[in-house]
Amino acid sequence: MLWSSAVTERAVPRRRKAIDTAFPAQGDDQHPANRFREVRRQTLILIEGLGAEDLCAQSMTDASPGKWHLAHTTWFFEVMLLQPLAGLQPLHPDWLYLFNSYYEALGERHPRPQRGLLTRPTIEEVLTYRKAVEARVQTFLDALDPQTGRGREALAVLELGLNHEQQHQELLVTDIKHLLSHSALQPAWRSALPQTVDRGSLPKVEWLTLEAAGTVEVGADGIGFAFDNERPRHRVWLEPLALASRPVSCGEYIEFIEAGGYRDPQWWLSDGWAAVQSEAWKAPLYWRRDGKRWLRFSNRGLMSVDPREPVCHLSYFEADAYARFRGARLPTEAEWEHLAGQQTRNGEFADSGRLEPAALAARSFGGNVWEWTQSPYAPYPGFKPLPGAAGEYNGKFMCSQMVLRGGSCATPKSHIRPSYRNFFPPAARWQFSGLRLARDLT
Repeated sequence: MLWSSAVTERAVPRRRKAIDTAFPAQGDDQHPANRFREVRRQTLILIEGLGAEDLCAQSMTDASPGKWHLAHTTWFFEVMLLQPLAGLQPLHPDWLYLFNSYYEALGERHPRPQRGLLTRPTIEEVLTYRKAVEARVQTFLDALDPQTGRGREALAVLELGLNHEQQHQELLVTDIKHLLSHSALQPAWRSALPQTVDRGSLPKVEWLTLEAAGTVEVGADGIGFAFDNERPRHRVWLEPLALASRPVSCGEYIEFIEAGGYRDPQWWLSDGWAAVQSEAWKAPLYWRRDGKRWLRFSNRGLMSVDPREPVCHLSYFEADAYARFRGARLPTEAEWEHLAGQQTRNGEFADSGRLEPAALAARSFGGNVWEWTQSPYAPYPGFKPLPGAAGEYNGKFMCSQMVLRGGSCATPKSHIRPSYRNFFPPAARWQFSGLRLARDLT
């Protein structure tokens, strides 16, 4: 890959997309039709500035083309809502195979590694498909009686579909970023951010403490929407600990790099050290050294690493190694939820449109970067997956993955709550993933 040392914006030619939908305003932001309309609109806003070529390509097996995300989120409403509850036949029966993700109960599907080969249907056909399904959903909602059993079931599936689409909005951002990073032109997807690096302004870490051991409750509290993997709420015993008031910064992580952190096996788990060796990791994903300065690829082109921003695009292995280097550790997900999860969410979320982390405050909770925990992704005591195909949404992935908490700069703020559990394999780096330190007090 060719990397330019010039910190400039090389903008992708803008290809504006229509972002209107089939819905009239209802005068209520929480009206189901308006919620649906707004979430769908936000997805189309994300693809502004991207061409058909950008939306069709696939950079790796773990990432999907933007066009596939647009179609799959529409497929979800058609197959999970309109077919079983409205009795409507699919608009394109042959597309069901193309845009099923991993639902075994819903039939065969196109191989995931080959999604980038789907040049047909075209992006224009997919956008037309989105509008047609949206119109069908509107008609269905207009005739729905929410007081009936069928009405309540339909609204529950609709809410699941909206949260599903918000997850794919974040994946669309991270997948497009990974794709564009492979271009020798290092193109910008959004306009450049100001280069205002001030090495003296990083706030000191404060510590939130749990002074006495005891039992706490974690998990979804039953108020509002939550995924099945956040339930049931249950008790967990916590020992005394301290949790950092902000994530680890780029400047702090550079100290680990310059101290030989990627060359010293004493900090690494065995699988992590093997990954460092086999993948030749020397810094976070998207970072490159240019003389004495560090550069990183961003959604806004190539830019200088700002030491005040949270370090991101780290694997679990890198996060764990850094914590060991500092004589600390990663928090468990229960520790994170009890201490950090109860704070005001004031980090950078997707709502601002920045789509990159922002400089840290002394107290920074939620947003900016997902934070690795030391907890394996496993079922809570008494966990029960949803019935039917929706039961495949989370439960079947409860193996060989680690939990992250907090949300990122690509997460819609309304999508996050204290109990939210994200999960990825420990070697994954293309998500906006960083860390927050914890220490034992005993």
